[in-house]
Amino acid sequence: MSEPTKQEPTATKPEETKESTAAVDFTKYKTAADIVNNVLKKLVALTVDGAKIFDLCVEGDKLIEQGTGAVYNKSVKGVKVSKGVAFPTSVSVNNTVAHFSPLSSDPSAGQTLAAGDVVKLHLGAHIDGFAAVAAETVVVGAGPTAPVTGRKADVLQAAWTAAEVAQRLVKVGNKNWQVTDAVAKVAAAFDCKPVEGMLSCEQSQNVIDGKKRIILNPSEAQKKEFETVTFAEGEVWGIDILVTSGEDGKARLEESRTSIYQKESTVTYQLKMKTSRAVFSEVQKKAGAFPFNIRWLEDEKRARLGLQEAVQHNLVKPYEVIFTPASTLVAAFHFTIALLPGGPALITHPPVWYKPELVKSDKQLDDAELKELLTKPLRESKKDKKKAKAEGQDAKA
Repeated sequence: MSEPTKQEPTATKPEETKESTAAVDFTKYKTAADIVNNVLKKLVALTVDGAKIFDLCVEGDKLIEQGTGAVYNKSVKGVKVSKGVAFPTSVSVNNTVAHFSPLSSDPSAGQTLAAGDVVKLHLGAHIDGFAAVAAETVVVGAGPTAPVTGRKADVLQAAWTAAEVAQRLVKVGNKNWQVTDAVAKVAAAFDCKPVEGMLSCEQSQNVIDGKKRIILNPSEAQKKEFETVTFAEGEVWGIDILVTSGEDGKARLEESRTSIYQKESTVTYQLKMKTSRAVFSEVQKKAGAFPFNIRWLEDEKRARLGLQEAVQHNLVKPYEVIFTPASTLVAAFHFTIALLPGGPALITHPPVWYKPELVKSDKQLDDAELKELLTKPLRESKKDKKKAKAEGQDAKA
């Protein structure tokens, strides 16, 4: 969280200072989220038959920079407010799970969208290090008169229903495994699986990959190693829901070049190569703590060479492009949520494209408990809280 403003001892009570600071942070998160939503609106409109994936990625990053460049331009105590891309725009199609954002020099740079493609748009913006990241899934050419059906509808409806369930389970006192289990149940209702090992992370200022995490569809080994965590007041989470029509949810690397990387803030190592040091310095200046695309760096070829040593020694981590089997599909939704004192609050906006009338699966969720959960608002009203408290006291009596 940001540092509280220094005040005279008698001016404000500590509790009030904390509340006002949290409010300022939330405003920055929401400003970033508004920019992300505006960019997604424009990208959804551009997600048409014949559109080049490379062009969409470049346009997304450009629009984020323009949006963040128009706000928070007053220096604070002589220091400029940092802002910009919190996650580079990626456009992942059909069985590509995530992080596809090619360079102009890549063989895949000419790839275009076709009618019926299942397209995941994923991007993020930050103001002063407070990031809003969002992802949604669009089917090219679908509309009210030609809704999505079949397995495409199954995987899309499963992912969105799972996202809605997750929004209601990421609340103070609940545990990460509740989300893992519920997402698996929802996916199963649509004969789908969550993508194995995908992570959702707690966020804070300049951090989108915090130590507290949720895992989807873990392997037996991951179940044993993965830490149980409890959601707490004041936390912000980036929740990534990825569902596949594949039988086991497994994904793998293929012949696709990684283009998105992130500096590891906890690792120190003295790079030996001059090129590596120059590239790492450029990364720190242009991206800071957030993920970046090689495309942003001065010389793409030199950047790839320079990043090799940094990745080898864990100074920089790759966001690898992974795939489910060729005949399968993946749908994704990502949202950012804050656990405020008054209850959970979505930072990012609802999807731009997805609406129930556009997606017609012949399957449905039958789990009574989860169906009831979906009828509840994200945040309880004061009246509901008083009623629940009274019922709790009556039960004790």
